[in-house]
Amino acid sequence: MTTQIAMIGFGEAATAFVSGWALDDPARITAFDVKSTMPAQMAAMAAKQAGLGVTGAPDLAQALADADLVFCLITADRAAEAAEAAAASGALKPDALWLDGNSCAPETKRQAAIAITGAGAHYIDMAIMAPVHPKKHLVPIKLAAAKADAAAVALASLGMQPEVVGDQVGDASTIKMLRSVMIKGLEALVAECFLSARRAGVEQQVIASLEASDPDIAWRTRGAYNIERMVVHGARRAAEMREVAKTVAGLGLSPGLSQAIAAWQDIVAATHADPGDDDLIGRLDRVLARL
Repeated sequence: MTTQIAMIGFGEAATAFVSGWALDDPARITAFDVKSTMPAQMAAMAAKQAGLGVTGAPDLAQALADADLVFCLITADRAAEAAEAAAASGALKPDALWLDGNSCAPETKRQAAIAITGAGAHYIDMAIMAPVHPKKHLVPIKLAAAKADAAAVALASLGMQPEVVGDQVGDASTIKMLRSVMIKGLEALVAECFLSARRAGVEQQVIASLEASDPDIAWRTRGAYNIERMVVHGARRAAEMREVAKTVAGLGLSPGLSQAIAAWQDIVAATHADPGDDDLIGRLDRVLARL
């Protein structure tokens, strides 16, 4: 296959996909990340790209040049802006597939789609439905758009396993957004409950009570994992939950819980605590020390 690929954003998702594809010719992947423009981070980003054999681009336009598939994998709050910048650059190849894998509200994705289709390319609503590790490119993915079937064929050629869920932009992202109320909400509940219990000195009693009430949940393991996710990825999760709040409000329902989840994700991420090992109490103490 000779498809040229562009990666807009070269963080966890992009690197997971590239390493999972294990292409014979990774040089046909061109990547641009805004960190490549930051003096303090450009060397590390260049090394990451080189380590996976991809070609680093100094700007968005050069990353997009000749790309048939464009994966936009940045943060929810920058997704529409990236689409508009790509359209304005004049570098989008006619009929290129723009795969927006950011965790955005349907309204945000439709805004991005207007820009991409206006530039002559095809916008694909792509929802990544689970953490990219350990599955990498085999992570569950849902697609929606008029050209979703064509996008599914392109992803399958890379060894991915996409599912087409609709022909309208927003069909995939709605599923992702509403699922996140539960997934990120459980993280926020763990944070509020366990951090408060630890500060009050009653964490062992609270955990024992939870284990007695819901023995099917490994509360210590789940709690440690949730805290680690919030410490490492909380800022990105908070941006996603603000998009979830837009989604819920757009359905005529109260987004109050989604907004509170975003606040907790921001709070824990802002501690920049060392997640350390997988010990729950140690992680709670390191977060509390920075609150």
